[in-house]
Amino acid sequence: MFPTATAVAEYNWLMFACCASALALLGCIGFAVYRNVRQQQLALATAIHHMSQGLTMFDKAERLVLCNDRYIELYGLSRDVVKPGCTVRQLIDHRIETGTITASEVAHYVKLRRAAVAVGKTSSHLVELPDHRTVVVTRCGLPGGGWVATHEDITERRQAEAHIIHMAHHDALTDLPNRVLLREQLEAALVRVRRGEQLALLYLDLDHFKEINDTLGHAVGDGLLKAVGSRLRDCLRETDSIARLGGDEFAVIQRGIEQPSDAATLAHRIREAVTTPFDIDGHRVLADVSIGISIAPNDATESDQLLKNADMALYGAKSEGRSTVRFFEPEMDARVKARRTLEAELRNALERGEFELYYQPLFNLERDEICACEALLRWNHPQRGMVPPAEFIPIAEETGLINPIGEWVMEQACAQAATWPKDITVAVNVSPIQFKNQSLVLTVVNALAASGLAAHRLSIEITEAVLMRDNDTTLAMLRDLRALGVRIVIDDFGTGNSSLGYLRSFPFDKIKIDRSFINDLSDGADAGAMVQALTSLATNLNMTTTAEGAETPGQLERIRALGCTELQGYLYSRPKRAAEIAALLLPRTDKVANAG
Repeated sequence: MFPTATAVAEYNWLMFACCASALALLGCIGFAVYRNVRQQQLALATAIHHMSQGLTMFDKAERLVLCNDRYIELYGLSRDVVKPGCTVRQLIDHRIETGTITASEVAHYVKLRRAAVAVGKTSSHLVELPDHRTVVVTRCGLPGGGWVATHEDITERRQAEAHIIHMAHHDALTDLPNRVLLREQLEAALVRVRRGEQLALLYLDLDHFKEINDTLGHAVGDGLLKAVGSRLRDCLRETDSIARLGGDEFAVIQRGIEQPSDAATLAHRIREAVTTPFDIDGHRVLADVSIGISIAPNDATESDQLLKNADMALYGAKSEGRSTVRFFEPEMDARVKARRTLEAELRNALERGEFELYYQPLFNLERDEICACEALLRWNHPQRGMVPPAEFIPIAEETGLINPIGEWVMEQACAQAATWPKDITVAVNVSPIQFKNQSLVLTVVNALAASGLAAHRLSIEITEAVLMRDNDTTLAMLRDLRALGVRIVIDDFGTGNSSLGYLRSFPFDKIKIDRSFINDLSDGADAGAMVQALTSLATNLNMTTTAEGAETPGQLERIRALGCTELQGYLYSRPKRAAEIAALLLPRTDKVANAG
């Protein structure tokens, strides 16, 4: 059976329609593929031209295939020259014209490029541009010839890295080398010492810098440190090195000295520079310096030992009253070790109950009787015996141990005075360091409350050094104490440069005339005139006066005649234990003539 003509026609139309549909579908697919490829090309071009690195690609004939915008910008090139098809030679000539490469560098550039392409692996090298920028160029050979290269400007990164390295080796305030760099420089210098040279290591510490800092503020203190650093630089040769070790400490390496006296000459030149007055933010600042010196190879040839020796020499200079120069001596090591041992033992003395208070009576010259007792701290060491206060008090102040020790003294003195007759007062010395502790007033309040002692029976004795530290803060604390009823006494009066000025700044209850004036009463009229002037001044200001250090009947008679209110000294009594003082206070009618 054969299909009809109608069926054949329908079949042919169906086949035509299918073919047409198939062709249309293929056309759509082809267009979609084309569009997708085009989008990918555009995305790739966008990425290339927005790279942070410059990008170039060359074929095996050394012609430019492509470069991105960053490459053009990086070297300041012309787009009319740098475009696909230009040769490497043309590109180099253009860079010579624009000043981003010199003619003398071209041979080296070509050598590096050909070596990288020949290897066929990635290689990098740094390029220093004439304008001091740094570019890292990375090349990679392509299969079949040619190469691709990236160019990255790393100038800021290198500057940041250099800054970090600089800061790691330099002091942030003065920009001087720090302790780390000093050690490196010292190690290098000691290599030459081992070959026969000599060097000196000088350790410097500004005297009374804390007082300057506390009195005038940290801004002035920082300004002083920078000014000192500048002056120290001016004292040195180019071959010498200087460093700030931290705080108010500096160090100097003096290379190639002929003899130790060369170091002494430099030290004295430094002291002259530092003692010249400074003008810091409108403040006239006076400074001085203590210097310790160690010599290589005489004292040591290793950096650690040389540093240690210089530090010990500095400690020796400071312990002698500061403002001086000391060379290292072998026996200093033993003294430093002994001090450190004493410091360690001092830290445990309070817990072990090794402290004790002694009391020295004050004698009222008008009533001829004891009127007060001064509390004096003693350290009864289990092996050393009685350690003199002059040995351990400075250590306690330097380490901050004076604060807990001072609290204990205040508590014990108030508790023991509470058992005495009610007209006997107790005097407690307070260190300048304790006035830096904001809880000093609270310590006094607690001691009075715990003991039941009336506030007017407590006297706090201070020296002029207390007022030198931070006048406003100190005066505020003194006013708070006086508002409680506590009496304020200025000790060792007359030895400072501003004694009379302090009497104007605060209404003290009593001044204690320094023993140096009392000792000189028999030598001439000057000391007597000074004592009489002080007693007259105190009377006019409603203050009492205590003459310290009276030891002879002759001094007693002069003290009476000159108008002093009270006497304190071995003539009447040496310091005694609390039990002995309690017994002494019972027969209150004792006179100087029959007192023990």
